[in-house]
Amino acid sequence: MGQVKFPATYEDLEALPVGWVGELIDDALWAFPRPAKWHAWSKSVLGARLGAAFGEGQGGWWVLVEPELHLGAQVLVPDLAAWRCERVPDLFARDAPAFDVAPDWVCEVLSPSTAALDRGRKLALYHQQGVGHAWLVDPRARTVEVFRREPPGWRTVGRHGGDEVIHAEPFAAEPLPLARLWAPPRPVAPGDSSHQG
Repeated sequence: MGQVKFPATYEDLEALPVGWVGELIDDALWAFPRPAKWHAWSKSVLGARLGAAFGEGQGGWWVLVEPELHLGAQVLVPDLAAWRCERVPDLFARDAPAFDVAPDWVCEVLSPSTAALDRGRKLALYHQQGVGHAWLVDPRARTVEVFRREPPGWRTVGRHGGDEVIHAEPFAAEPLPLARLWAPPRPVAPGDSSHQG
């Protein structure tokens, strides 16, 4: 389901059924059920790999899965986000459920129900809020698009796919094998010929 209410309030977000993710974008409530398993796999693997390589104590980043961002009137929930520790060393100083400082990097893992919003308005809002880098990961197409913020708009600095091993901004210091991001293929049962032709 896409946009469900306008104008919307934070109370509308809190009233969503369990298992739904909601965002307030331009005073409208956008709500979606939890995505498919392949989406969860890509997000989990990417978050774990980046957290292990670049998380606090390693590479100087706070790497989080699905943080709730309160950026002005917008309430956004990227699939992944990261802040440079040197820029916001006190990111966790306040006991609050949401973050009011724009991240340095965001990643949206695309699904059919969210791709248009992620590519469109959300990407524009991230640029407007000063996010430095954005990735769009498409588990079905097995692609990763890497964007760098420039004053006029996002600049595409990489399009990768399949089983490539990439060094992608802003985490170019460590290799990222894309094959790990894609959900394992369904095992073939003996006598099952549905995978052929």
